[in-house]
Amino acid sequence: MSLLVVGLSHRSAPVSVLERASLSADAKIKLLHDTLAAEPATEAAVLATCNRIELYADVDKFHAGVAELSTLLAQHSGVALEELTPYLYVHYEDRAVHHLFSVACGLDSMVVGEGQILGQIKDALALGQELHSAGRLINDLFQQALRVGKRAHSETGIDRAGQSLVTFGLEQLAVGTPVAEWARGKRALVIGAGSMSSLAAATLVRVGVAEIAVANRTAERAERLAEILVASGTGVTALAIPMAEVADELTRVDVVVSCTGATGLVLTADDVLAAVSWGAAPDPAPQSPPATAGRGPRTGLELAGLDTGVLARLVAAAEAGGRIADAGAARTISAPADAEADGCPVGLDGRSALTGVDANSLELHGTWADQGEAAAQRQPRRSARTQAHATDVRLALLDLAMPRDIDAAVHRIPGVRLVDIESLAEASADAPMAADVDAVRGIVAQEVAAFGAAQRAAHITPTVVALRAMAAEVVAMEVARLDGRLPDLDERQRAEVTQTVRRVVDKLLHAPTVRVKQLASEPGGAGYADALRELFDLDPQTVASVSRADAADPKNDDPGRAS
Repeated sequence: MSLLVVGLSHRSAPVSVLERASLSADAKIKLLHDTLAAEPATEAAVLATCNRIELYADVDKFHAGVAELSTLLAQHSGVALEELTPYLYVHYEDRAVHHLFSVACGLDSMVVGEGQILGQIKDALALGQELHSAGRLINDLFQQALRVGKRAHSETGIDRAGQSLVTFGLEQLAVGTPVAEWARGKRALVIGAGSMSSLAAATLVRVGVAEIAVANRTAERAERLAEILVASGTGVTALAIPMAEVADELTRVDVVVSCTGATGLVLTADDVLAAVSWGAAPDPAPQSPPATAGRGPRTGLELAGLDTGVLARLVAAAEAGGRIADAGAARTISAPADAEADGCPVGLDGRSALTGVDANSLELHGTWADQGEAAAQRQPRRSARTQAHATDVRLALLDLAMPRDIDAAVHRIPGVRLVDIESLAEASADAPMAADVDAVRGIVAQEVAAFGAAQRAAHITPTVVALRAMAAEVVAMEVARLDGRLPDLDERQRAEVTQTVRRVVDKLLHAPTVRVKQLASEPGGAGYADALRELFDLDPQTVASVSRADAADPKNDDPGRAS
């Protein structure tokens, strides 16, 4: 085993770098193809989430592998190698296994103990299997990582050590108030209909919001999520709205959760400012919600206390009918590369979809909605900080997207509270660690040792098989020679002689083969296979053919083993 992982995460890189380095669905595919085409790598998988990008590969040369994988990550992420390198980490062999198992258990997550990473690991394995980039090592590694993660959650209280990112974000919005008390009776807007947005909708219903509006670029997905929410039997009011009506909806809701794959901002400071300003001052004339594009300068801009530079940019953008980002680059929302995914597998006959955060119906819907949602190359954006205001919060915003869906500048608007990925990272760094974390670390250590032993033992198996095949061939040759010398032997006598010779050979080989497997499973035991081949003068081609046949075993490519 020569497993190598090169990557970056929220622990090694600032959010601004992670935003720019995030991979679209197409970029993942191209990255895997190019990794297999690279000389040092024979198989590969990519684990890309909003908090990490990691490339796993089986390589035959360490230094060449690090150089090649780093270059490929830079090339496909769009971030120059010299800029990306300071934030990259490298793990090799057992350390790489330990890293993935820790990730699968939630020990390396932004919120320790969260279980969503298991679904992302499963998706990474499925992609590798679909593209045939995952061979024996990657299949074994990722399948075992899934089992280790499930074991950690079932045997320990790691779930109590952290929470889902959605729940943690809502707690930050509630500012010390119990989330159920804070959310009770509120109206919410969920932007997006993928797995994270579906989880957000389930969580909002669970904590007691009264109404939920769902907006998504593909209307069918928003409608299906709204139908699932209504069919849950919780009594929540849910409806789907077009993306074009999001700005209008902001004037009617109390909390917004956004997690899309959009290239640019979904909510600008201009949108949020107009929403919280609308209806703030008495006006004898009938009022209507602000339009989302082409609006002129409003007096609410000055009332918000923005500095003149930001004010000038907002006015210019409004006059041009455009959008403005906190880094000054205009952005647009891009449609997914592929038009539609297959039909949603979720029926509406179930009544328990929202009984908990991990509602199966919403997970199925989220998986369906995520198919084909490709994010384009991302631009750098300035980091944001959550800021509490002295005034009452008129609009609470939770941005779980990477790159950001919501302009970071909105945290300067009175009456608005923004929690985003970066502020969540800062808050979770101070969160207390549960005692169960130590138990999970113990599980990881055990599983890493067991995985390494199994891989080393598997490495010598082709050599042992080749040795036994050679012994069987020698027996067959000697029996044939005996037939020539003693042609008068009857069938019973010939069978008895043949069986006796085979028993002698098996007994002679038994102790050495058992012992060599035990030795090979220990650290540094890989050399025993070479010693066995040398001592018995085994044909390298025979050993290689056994290895190829073993690697081609259909069981190693069974997607069902990842579940």
